[in-house]
Amino acid sequence: MIALTGATGFVGQTLLAEARRQGLDVRALTRRPQQPRPGVEWVQGDLSNRTALNRLVKGAEVVIHVAGVVNAPDKAGFEKGNVEGTLAMVEAAAKAGVPRFIFVSSLAAREPTLSAYGASKRRAEKVVAASGLDWTIVRPPAIYGPNDSEMFELFRSARWGVVPMPRDGRASIIHVMDLAKLLLALIPTGEDVTRCTFEPDDGQLRGWEHGDLARAIGAAVGRRVAVPRLSKAALSRVAKADGFFRKDKAKLTQDRVNYMCHPDWVSDAARTPPKDRWVPEIKAADGLKSTADWYRSKKWL
Repeated sequence: MIALTGATGFVGQTLLAEARRQGLDVRALTRRPQQPRPGVEWVQGDLSNRTALNRLVKGAEVVIHVAGVVNAPDKAGFEKGNVEGTLAMVEAAAKAGVPRFIFVSSLAAREPTLSAYGASKRRAEKVVAASGLDWTIVRPPAIYGPNDSEMFELFRSARWGVVPMPRDGRASIIHVMDLAKLLLALIPTGEDVTRCTFEPDDGQLRGWEHGDLARAIGAAVGRRVAVPRLSKAALSRVAKADGFFRKDKAKLTQDRVNYMCHPDWVSDAARTPPKDRWVPEIKAADGLKSTADWYRSKKWL
């Protein structure tokens, strides 16, 4: 039995589907009522509802904590969603005697001084590491795939033939299905994974130079794209405009600009997950193309 948070989100939906494909039972936390699914027990509540969390973890063999806040208006929003929520899950798991805890953090936690988001993820990692549980932390880089509304912005820009990027830098990416399979592969405990922090990616050596990634997304949508390189000041102005027009639905926030402009978001090869447990299967060209096709099928593009 897997106790899963974030099951209705981008990563969680894929993880839930893959767990069921592998024949694993899941008890999943949800804010809103969900349709019944074979092998899935829904627990209504959120990370502040201790009664719901106690129900979620009762008798579970592993917690996979995916839920988190990627956009918030201030530091308090990140603190509540990422730090306090993780602490509540750790406490519930420890109280119930759950033998395994897998936490989905972010590569942003590697540089906590750059953004409130990264700082909150680093603090959440410290909560997990100090828990006394048999834990593993996974720091994904940029995640893409069907249902994603974050990197979708780049696909939408590519559709118009222009993909603005930060001036300098490289970054890693990972397809959501590869990430889901990794999280499930980490469930069995062992010296190779317990109390370890991993930084997975798509297998691209040294990650992706920003312009190359933009052009790969352009190819996925069938367009040759221009890639204007924007300074931090220019991106800050774009973020301000995005906030003005889309208010709390803005995707480009100043906090996001702060870590986007860091030149090195490449996963650390020394933190690669054990290859006998997992290797990425989806090449970027294939994954980006299938993601663009999915966006078209849903009329997002």
